[in-house]
Parts: sequence; C-alpha cells; structure tokens
Amino acid sequence: MAFYGVLYYAGLRPAEAVGLRLPDCRLPEQGWGTLTLRETRPVSGKQWTDSGERHDRRGLKARESDTDRPVPIPPVLVAILRAHLKEFGTAKEGRAFGNERGGVVGSSTYWRVWEEARLFALPPDRVESPLAGRPYDLRHACITRWLNAGVPIAEVARRVGNSPEVIHRRYHGCIDGHEEAANAKIAKALEEEGDAT
Repeated sequence: MAFYGVLYYAGLRPAEAVGLRLPDCRLPEQGWGTLTLRETRPVSGKQWTDSGERHDRRGLKARESDTDRPVPIPPVLVAILRAHLKEFGTAKEGRAFGNERGGVVGSSTYWRVWEEARLFALPPDRVESPLAGRPYDLRHACITRWLNAGVPIAEVARRVGNSPEVIHRRYHGCIDGHEEAANAKIAKALEEEGDAT
C-alpha cells in the first residue's frame, strides 16, 4: 500500500519509489513531511548494467547525477509510510520498500499486485478498461489532482521532476477548464487596479 501511496500522493515514478531510502524520508508525527529523492532504480536487466544487477542505480531522470529533489508529502502519506516502516522495517541499504528477501522490488511484482488489486477495486465493467491500467497511472492521477487544485504548473513540475513545458503539454486537458477561473482572477485584478487610480 505504501509503495502505491508514494506514487499517488507524491507523484513518484515507480523506479524512484524503488530507490527511496529511510534516511531520505522526513516523517514527523504530525503535519507534512518530505521525501528527498536521490536515486532511481530502473529495471535494465543484468546484461545492460555496469554492476551486473538487474536494477540499475542511477541519478534522477533529467538531472545531474548528484542532484536531489525534495518533495513535500501530505500528512496522510506520512501516516501511511510510518505505519509501513513500523510493520515491515527497511530493506537492504535502508530502502523503504523491499521484496521478501529484502532485495529490490521488481517491476513484475508491483505490476502483478496492481493487476490483482484492480480486480477488487474496480467495478466488473471497468476492469477491462484502461482506467488505472498500470501503476504509473497513480503518478498521472497525482499530477492531475495538483493541477486541478490550482497548484502552479512550475511547482507541480518541480515536485515531480519534469519541466513546466512537459507538464503543460502532457496535462493540458485537465487545466483547459480553468480558463474561466483565470479570467475571473484577471478581471478582479483589473478592477482593483482601476479602483486604485
């Protein structure tokens, strides 16, 4: 649950969640916390990595290898992570998520669990639909929710590790309906400006 929670509430990519370590988590007893992302663990296959491991160890996408990305997380996710760590502890290398042997969580594992969960979570007529078809869709849902809540595109982009241009291009459909709200704000500012003169 906590693995999917960091995708849904913090907009992490699955490979970023796999690489998340306890020292990178600030989880206060109350209020907002922070996840400081430092590495990603994409599945590359042993033959394609320098280490010979199945999961490559890389810096964050589209950033210098030594750059981190702090992501504020809401109290609901702080509570989910605290409960997860209390029940399961950490995996090898202090990672927040691990497989049954403490190793890196494989993409086949979180995909399989996701497919099984969809059968329980969705009405039968929606199971065959593309709705929430893959774990990565939780990240998309997070970004859409933030944009619809009025979080500026630049801030959403900073939190999820994309450029504002990518956010605008990819999610323009969810913010197109905000034109009237934007017009109202501009009109109000113009009225206030007119009143001041």
